[in-house]
Amino acid sequence: MHEVFLYASVFLCGVMALSLYRAVFGPTVLDRLIGVNAIGSKTTALLILIGLIYDRVDMFVDIALAYATLNFIAVLAASRYFQKRKGLYDEMGDK
Repeated sequence: MHEVFLYASVFLCGVMALSLYRAVFGPTVLDRLIGVNAIGSKTTALLILIGLIYDRVDMFVDIALAYATLNFIAVLAASRYFQKRKGLYDEMGDK
């Protein structure tokens, strides 16, 4: 059963690479924020899978919940900042 969790973790890391591409090369700030939020959500699931692999789910669930909360607060703060400062929908080249 550990092999299934290991393969799922590797697949999840591959999917995270797609979100990383969107976070780095997104044409707008909103695309970058969505990419970073997707990476954070997938990292939470990855932490749970790591807990299942090491048979320490109780410890990793606590870490995953704390990480998900911090990720949520950070994305909310960043989106509020960019909304007030220059707008989420502006293109990077427009000034």
